[in-house]
Amino acid sequence: MEPLTIHGLHDKLVKGELSAVELTKKFLAHKDAVEPRIQAFLSDNRQFALEAAAAVDKKISAGENIADLAGIPGAIKDNICIKGQQATCASKMLEHFKSPYNAAIIDKLMAADYVSLGKTNMDEFAMGSSTENSAFQITHNPWHADYVPGGSSGGSAAAVAANECVWALGSDTGGSIRQPAAYCGVVGIKPTYGLVSRYGLIAFASSLDQIGSFTHDVEDCAIVLNTITGHDVKDSTSIPQEPKDYKKSLVNDVMGMKIGIPKEFFGEGLDEACRKSLEEAMETYKQLGAEIVSVSMPHIKYGIAAYYIIAPAEASSNLARYDGVGFGLRVEGKDIVDMYQKTRSQGFGPEVRRRILLGTYVLSSGYYDAYYLRAMKVRTLIKQDYDEALKQCDILLTPTAPDTAFKIGQNDDNPLAMYLGDVCTVTLNLAGLPGISIPCGYKNGLPVGMQLIGKALDEETLLRAAYTFEQHRTDLRRPSPMGEVEL
Repeated sequence: MEPLTIHGLHDKLVKGELSAVELTKKFLAHKDAVEPRIQAFLSDNRQFALEAAAAVDKKISAGENIADLAGIPGAIKDNICIKGQQATCASKMLEHFKSPYNAAIIDKLMAADYVSLGKTNMDEFAMGSSTENSAFQITHNPWHADYVPGGSSGGSAAAVAANECVWALGSDTGGSIRQPAAYCGVVGIKPTYGLVSRYGLIAFASSLDQIGSFTHDVEDCAIVLNTITGHDVKDSTSIPQEPKDYKKSLVNDVMGMKIGIPKEFFGEGLDEACRKSLEEAMETYKQLGAEIVSVSMPHIKYGIAAYYIIAPAEASSNLARYDGVGFGLRVEGKDIVDMYQKTRSQGFGPEVRRRILLGTYVLSSGYYDAYYLRAMKVRTLIKQDYDEALKQCDILLTPTAPDTAFKIGQNDDNPLAMYLGDVCTVTLNLAGLPGISIPCGYKNGLPVGMQLIGKALDEETLLRAAYTFEQHRTDLRRPSPMGEVEL
């Protein structure tokens, strides 16, 4: 049985085979059944969901056209602001915070009559690769509940994989959409930096953060992109450009397309079963008429080091606002310094504190040039590597992660091992380029992810390549053990 999709369910709604309220109730019932085992959601939004679904049914019965996303149950990562709803970032610091305004993309989703079933779990302030750093709960992988779903958008990825919703939004700072998409066997896209407004996304690292989506297939990915992209005057990094219809790029053809294989991504540390799945994917592309070319990116090996200087530095600056004065948690102390110390010690978890300390250190007097400035120079070299590689080909093909999902608790006392798991994804954020992860195989019942990387603002080529692969490898489209919803 194939997973339910946005485009498939949209057709059923338009034809009157199903009402949006019926659909929402079915998903809520399935969510109630599997959520105790998955723990993907931090809030439940069923009243809003049913009201929004009823409004869509009213439009359909009145003969009005509805948007592709209208009435289709989704979910939103809990670092994206929705007016009047919680935005905890899975942190004690914001446990009782309710947003006074909508993120720019929420306004776009509202215009498309979206239905959200709730806010999803994440690593605290999006800092982590397993969703074990949440202050409230650990999310479990729907393919195997003893394993992590990836992070930091693990709640959104797990919710889609378990069919608790049809689509979900996440954010990606160093792989936080692509890596959990790989671990959970769904499609996850990080658009070009600046293509989707960051207004209303609670910041981790402002020059790296980007909002994207999780879906069951590439066509759904294009539908969500159509809804959330576009210039926003409230975001100074938003790129002014004409709206595109990404569904037009869903062409089942890669004949003549050049696909680059950067050798640095296929070296030591890549699991052999994952390598085999990726080589089979390359063979599929060859058979479909694509040209496979080898490229070299010599500075990629410095990506993790540069990222874990730049991202914590920006986090240190962004998280300085949580001081017990403006908003969020406040723990009283004997004086203002004591209040600051108690508030930040009790409000932030260990991983967030670790990154704030690291970021503050590399920005401090005497160390700025040695660490932060040097990391920014390396960032430029990495961007140049991508530019040179993408002159030789249309897209790049790499692993999304060096291995499949790991067991919950496996890396608890080894933050370095956790950081190295991001080796395939962080450089894309440093370069600001678009990337998509799609399933390309399975290892011991766990999904393997393939990452495709495109030129800036060329999501169309990326979607075309991903769509073509997906159409020819239908054997890879399987629901997770918890992913079947009976309509």
